[in-house]
Amino acid sequence: MQTTSGHPIGVFDSGVGGLTVVRALMERLPFENIIYFGDTARVPYGVKSPETITQYAAEITKFLLQKGVKLLIVACNTMAAVASDTIMNLSPVPVLDVIDAGARTAVAETRNKHVGVIGTPATINSNAYARAMHRHDPDIRIFSQACPLFVPLVEEGWWNHPVTRLTAQEYLRPVMAEHVDTLVLGCTHYPLIKPLLQEIVGPEMSLVDSADAMADITANLLTSRNLENQERTPPIYRFFVTDVPYHFQTIGEGFLGRTLSHVELVKW
Repeated sequence: MQTTSGHPIGVFDSGVGGLTVVRALMERLPFENIIYFGDTARVPYGVKSPETITQYAAEITKFLLQKGVKLLIVACNTMAAVASDTIMNLSPVPVLDVIDAGARTAVAETRNKHVGVIGTPATINSNAYARAMHRHDPDIRIFSQACPLFVPLVEEGWWNHPVTRLTAQEYLRPVMAEHVDTLVLGCTHYPLIKPLLQEIVGPEMSLVDSADAMADITANLLTSRNLENQERTPPIYRFFVTDVPYHFQTIGEGFLGRTLSHVELVKW
């Protein structure tokens, strides 16, 4: 597939969480066009079989490739954990995923090689972060904690609510007991409660936000492959969802911190 620098970056997720990645990309790469796909009709992915998740990921990959994207970003930890090989095999353009981005950053930032990972049960059970970190440094010790209540609390907008704070304190206690110095936020919803988490773990703890890590890695890849958009015009952002565009738009504006327009409904 021939690409030009003005082609959009394709970002996809099972729902709204990947918009934290889009927000980081908008801030880091203000001239890049972006197409986002949220599979809102079939979320959550975390309770589905690997075969079903892989099938969904393949459908979305083909959709975005038809839109002429120059790069694919898998902004869903569950899809990255289960279907990354399938996505890469389908794609003639580069593929980045949030797990590799977070793992690379964590390995670079840890000083004592004790790293905590928090995420959804599906992501934690996949062991994908541990495998990714061990590819970069086999000596890293990883302590994982599933945090199933964080996603609904974030989608409720309770980013600094006492209930969220108490929940976080409970989830983080066993991880903190292992003397980790770096904590990976292994879900794209979690950056929205990053300030609250930082208060709980203290200023010495390095929090790895995979959205910020992904924006940096994307910028480096575009530069190295000469794919940066050379046009200095306002970028075009398009958003595709598979159900309830209005609900996506309402929640999504909180994730993006800006007005969200051009939400289009896709029917398979």
